[in-house]
Amino acid sequence: MAGTGSLTDVSDATTAESTATHPTATLITVCIGMFMLMLDMTIVAAALANIQSSLDASLSGLQWVVDAYTLPVAALLLTAATLGDRLGRRRLYIAGMAIFTLTSLGCALAGDIVTLNVVRAVQGVGAALLFGVSLPLVAAAFPDPMKRARAIGIYGAVMASATAAGPLVGGALVTAIGWEWIFLINVPIGIVAVALAYRYVTESRADSAVPADWAGTGLLTLALLPGVLALIEGNGWGWSSARVIALGATSIAGLLAFIAWELRADHPMLDLRLVVRPAFAANALAAFAGAGTLVAATNFLALYFINTLGHDPFQAGLRALPLTLSALVVAPPIAVLHDRLPARWSLPVSMGVVAAGLWLCTGADASTTWTHYIAGSVLGGAGLGAVTVIASQSALTFVEVDRAGMATGAVNTARQVGIVVGVAGLGAVFSHAVATEANTGLAALTVGTMTVSVPDEQADMITEALGSGAGQRVIEFVPDQFAAAVPALSELARGATAQGLDAVMATSSAIAAVATLAVFVLLRIGRR
Repeated sequence: MAGTGSLTDVSDATTAESTATHPTATLITVCIGMFMLMLDMTIVAAALANIQSSLDASLSGLQWVVDAYTLPVAALLLTAATLGDRLGRRRLYIAGMAIFTLTSLGCALAGDIVTLNVVRAVQGVGAALLFGVSLPLVAAAFPDPMKRARAIGIYGAVMASATAAGPLVGGALVTAIGWEWIFLINVPIGIVAVALAYRYVTESRADSAVPADWAGTGLLTLALLPGVLALIEGNGWGWSSARVIALGATSIAGLLAFIAWELRADHPMLDLRLVVRPAFAANALAAFAGAGTLVAATNFLALYFINTLGHDPFQAGLRALPLTLSALVVAPPIAVLHDRLPARWSLPVSMGVVAAGLWLCTGADASTTWTHYIAGSVLGGAGLGAVTVIASQSALTFVEVDRAGMATGAVNTARQVGIVVGVAGLGAVFSHAVATEANTGLAALTVGTMTVSVPDEQADMITEALGSGAGQRVIEFVPDQFAAAVPALSELARGATAQGLDAVMATSSAIAAVATLAVFVLLRIGRR
């Protein structure tokens, strides 16, 4: 995943005010911010199980821990870049970092899951501001093309390193100190970043800045928020309930209104003429599908490692390294060889590798250990690293130089939307599969040769807990009179949760496979 902004020919597109006095310090300052942002995107997965236990959160509450942060990033990213062009990128960087730092403190102090998710949403606003202006700040600080290329390479390496380090750092903090510290660690770093920006970063603006598309931003939010809420709460409310149908209809109406507005707006946040170009649409689709399948699925895998297999958060972070390191190793050579690898082949092949990696992660059962996921994680991570690089770089080949910022912004927005929708949708798949398996197991529960009849109230509690990803922690809900059934219930919990994760991996693999075919077809059409 990568941040973006209006990355245009900065030497022509910014005012003389943008001539940086301290380009290296600017790069360091921006990289500190981006390292913190990317770390925060992946560090949370290691803390979800402890957040669930500490705040008594349901699976939907945990889904919002991820989506409440990612949704504002998706909705505001393009607008933030435009605001930076108009108001000043340094100014927005400082504002975004201040918001992010203060809300990090608020997240750590949250006493319940609702408060945490509300503060996470505000944190996402700060993150969107930082994402929107970070790359343009670097580009403006290095007007020389060669120096700029090296600086952007360092910027990309820092982001990739933070993404890889997130699960491990998060696991270490949660295990050693507590989940609150995945947020508290941002506070001193944020203070340093604000001080550096205030002292060393030179202000830059675009000469031809356009007004922010606030109507488009609002309509995109209207399209995303009700749809995500329906996906997250659909199992609990009922997919045919009036609330879910109304939310789905509102989401569709919001999407149609967004499209209609963007087609007529003088300065749209997203020029839909880009999206209807088949080759460009293929890149956006690949970014969306990669994030919405493999990236989203890792959150459920982390819950499984901790709550079901019994690993502590640090151990779970270590077990996530095959995926993150694979992506980190593959991305740099793909970036170097990009011009020699035709995107019409490299992009669908990379997406296919993601689908194959996810498929290798299927087949789990009650006896499965974490080693079952190594091969699929390595293969899927390699595909994801390639897709991330190819989609971002190829997007620029289909647009004019002065629209490069919108192109990279659109691809990165697609990636964030993929995470939002993927976490919500796969959560529904997980809960349904676990509940189905748990209900079947409870109905046939035996101890030795005796059938155990679990009262409906206890059965519902167990099923709900398992559907929320509680895994082996479900034993906490077993009354004393069923102590003899604990081993059988433990086996049931492990099997039901494995079935839920298997459904997540199978669904993700199928979606990634369909996306592979669609990307291939779109790129073929784009060549005509």
